[in-house]
Amino acid sequence: MNKEVLEVTDLKDMLNKTGELYGDRPGYKIKIGEGKYKVYTHKEIRDMINYLGTALIDLGLKDKRIAVIGENRYEWELSYLSVVCGTGIVVPIDKSLPANELEEVIERSEVEAIFYSQKYEEIIEKIKYSEKNKLKHLISMDLESNIEGIYSQKELIEVGKKLVEEGNREFLDAKINPEEMQIMLFTSGTTSKSKVVALCHRNLVSNLMDFATVLDINSSDRILSFLPLHHVFECTVGMLYSLYIGAERSFCEGIRHIVQNLNEYKITFASFVPAIYESMYKTILKGLEKEGKLEAVQKLMQENRNKTMEEKKEIFKDIHAIFGGCVRLFVSGAAALDPEVENAFRDWGVNLCQGYGLTETSPVIGVETDENFRVGSIGKPLPHIQARIEDANEEGMGELVVKGPNIMLGYYGDEEATKEVLNDGWFATGDLAKIDEDGYIFICGRKKSVIVLKNGKNIFPEEMENLVNKIEGVKESFIFGKQQSEDKKDIKINVKIIFDREIMKEAYKAETDEEIHKVLSDKIKDINAIMPKYKAIRGMLISEEPLIKTTTNKIKRQANLEVIESMN
Repeated sequence: MNKEVLEVTDLKDMLNKTGELYGDRPGYKIKIGEGKYKVYTHKEIRDMINYLGTALIDLGLKDKRIAVIGENRYEWELSYLSVVCGTGIVVPIDKSLPANELEEVIERSEVEAIFYSQKYEEIIEKIKYSEKNKLKHLISMDLESNIEGIYSQKELIEVGKKLVEEGNREFLDAKINPEEMQIMLFTSGTTSKSKVVALCHRNLVSNLMDFATVLDINSSDRILSFLPLHHVFECTVGMLYSLYIGAERSFCEGIRHIVQNLNEYKITFASFVPAIYESMYKTILKGLEKEGKLEAVQKLMQENRNKTMEEKKEIFKDIHAIFGGCVRLFVSGAAALDPEVENAFRDWGVNLCQGYGLTETSPVIGVETDENFRVGSIGKPLPHIQARIEDANEEGMGELVVKGPNIMLGYYGDEEATKEVLNDGWFATGDLAKIDEDGYIFICGRKKSVIVLKNGKNIFPEEMENLVNKIEGVKESFIFGKQQSEDKKDIKINVKIIFDREIMKEAYKAETDEEIHKVLSDKIKDINAIMPKYKAIRGMLISEEPLIKTTTNKIKRQANLEVIESMN
């Protein structure tokens, strides 16, 4: 669809140009009580950013590093933009970090100020008095007015407004160097080992413009924010993109409220992780089964597979009504989406596309679109991104390496780690992939997590986990290799299954751990029966304890392996 897009050089330029175009349009729709909402226009949003930025410079924070931590909310976004569009360097912090790791991030990033929500008040106030950090200013997103030692974001906006009205243009006229590091992002992983991805304005705006050329989302759309904002996917594809196209944005109240929020805000575009779509899919099938409609609906899906999305939307309007009836596009990111789920949504006329990217690529590398769509792929690379496969095997699979204006500047303060992944502008993603003859990219799995068997065959845990997760009563699973003998290469495939006790009782009348183990063991035998012998699962652990995951729901493989090893 490669449509004409608005050229912008940096995020400040983006806010200024799009403010002219969409100033009167609704920018945020915020719930302030049951059935009560407050709407901020795009002009009001940009004014608040300008006022807050002016106040920050007035506090002496020009060119300083400033952190932001909190739940997804508009105050978080104002904080981020007021820093990055003329004040200094922004450090978005993972809201789920334990206190000790949060403290370490504040020390390592050398921030001098931090915006935070009420939830973090106690820990931030403690951290402030540590000798090890440079923290001078605490700014609360929730306080109505300044109190001793803590600034109120609301009051700073008022202070900045007064300064601007008096002619202060320090923030308004601030020059942005689009090639300089302005964003410091800590990758997931234990903080001492986590790398700091250095991004510049060019990285982010190039991704926005590329995204806009292929996605048919515009100022009439209503976007729901769900994935954590500190994560560059939500930050770019959600926050920055909705400001760039002049759309309306609302904030999800949590995983249990997704369907309710899709309905009440009449959402047209949202991005979630695969687990959310998989859960929606299971719920819809269960509902149809209860009503005795499942077979009829499956027959309809089969018969109408080749119809247009619009025609399918009409046939399956009851399913669309579950999502509020307005959804035009769902994007799935952060992990592989089960092709069965992807096919079902599209058979119902729900436009579900996979996207793919990494923090280091600001983030999007490829995304499916209506025109460029192939089930199981992540689409084609965005217009200004080149992709190729390195060290391909006889099946054409190798490491995906990419090049483009969205590639990070490097890992801050870590030349060695930067050299490992960046070579002549090409970034090694660490993902194994194939690219078909039409240019579609198929991600096979993480290079690091592949299990290599004695016969040289590769096992991709993600692919096997997808099969195990389809067993009714399985919440999630973890495939790992276990050494069987002295021979280090003699590895057998094992699985750890996290089960739902209620469903096990309801579906199989299995109540004790022994009964549950027996049921799941039989289900694994069924999976083994359709697998090549070398892929067969030879051992199984069961548990109700959730797997250790990152904030975007990715399984932390090493951490989970350590838990298993500690049990042996």
